[in-house]
Amino acid sequence: MNDLHGILYAYRSDANLGELTRPRNTCSLPFGGRYRLIDFMLSNYVNAGISNVGIIVHESYQSLLDHLGSGKDWDLSRKHGGLRILPPFSYAEKGGGEYRGDMAALAGVANYLQNIREDYVIMGRGDMAINLPVNKVLEQHIATGADITLVCTPILHGAPRYSEYVEVNDEGRITDLSIHPSSAANSLESLRLYVISKQLLLDMVDYCAAHDIQHFSRGVLQPRIKSLKLCPYVHEGYVAQFQSISDYYQRSMDLLDPAVRADLFNPARPIRTKDQSNPSTYYGPDSVSKCSLVADGCYIEGEVENSILSRGVVVEKGAKVSNSVLMQGTVVKTGASLSYVITDKNVTVQEDRMLMGHQTYPLAIAKGSVV
Repeated sequence: MNDLHGILYAYRSDANLGELTRPRNTCSLPFGGRYRLIDFMLSNYVNAGISNVGIIVHESYQSLLDHLGSGKDWDLSRKHGGLRILPPFSYAEKGGGEYRGDMAALAGVANYLQNIREDYVIMGRGDMAINLPVNKVLEQHIATGADITLVCTPILHGAPRYSEYVEVNDEGRITDLSIHPSSAANSLESLRLYVISKQLLLDMVDYCAAHDIQHFSRGVLQPRIKSLKLCPYVHEGYVAQFQSISDYYQRSMDLLDPAVRADLFNPARPIRTKDQSNPSTYYGPDSVSKCSLVADGCYIEGEVENSILSRGVVVEKGAKVSNSVLMQGTVVKTGASLSYVITDKNVTVQEDRMLMGHQTYPLAIAKGSVV
């Protein structure tokens, strides 16, 4: 789709995810055994034929850079265009500090926006899991003549802190946008994913920069709800957002449901990720693996049940792992027992240790820890 340009916000780490985002940006959080969260939105863009994508970053993005590389695994490594990482250098020249909102982030990359060749821009966040037919969103945007199309969902998995809801009239036009409402009955939840023309976006960025407006929803959409034609695109499929460790655990466990996997990993719109060319997983003669997602490169001689194991996880003989999420390079030694546990990368659980959380309060172990 040569007339659509992709922008992804990846400039913030959510402190509510605790140990999981301390060493990384939220968008680079591992999910589903072999993916990072940014893989989903980036793949959505690529599956729609978008060949130019800009990713706005600000802090803790080294892990994100290591994962994305040149963009080759998403077919975005090109001589002209392709994947562009947009660090906050121009913004730093204007005074530095953190971005106070998405309009401030866009103002920080204003020169990049000016050079966009496409007529339309899709802006989204890279920290949610969704398989979205982006081409259909653009088709609806053009067909309805909307100034801005907001992607919405009737059911959102996870409890976002920045809840935004829209009300729609019989003509399919958004008549109200509310943020943190006490009640949201009969409303659609906005995913803060927008399609807009390049020229309108540039006008808004200039206006917001001149009037110190930091937020797109509060500063742009709410004051112009009547003067702009805002239309929703309703996505009926699975959508997951992550605002707490419990959210991350519950959404990871969702992947054990075949219906969720079928929706999220639709083969017609594949989710791409970094290729690591690991060997196949080894299962010992006495090993047990039940109702689990196990990535390649693992070495399992113990018992694994209702769990998700990333690449290179080792479960030694006599060890038991149940209802847990183990990230890359985790080693569970002989006699250890894990239940309702999330281990970050390269965690080692020593012999005969017992770690136990709860379904509503999983135990998260920081990256590189030896327990």
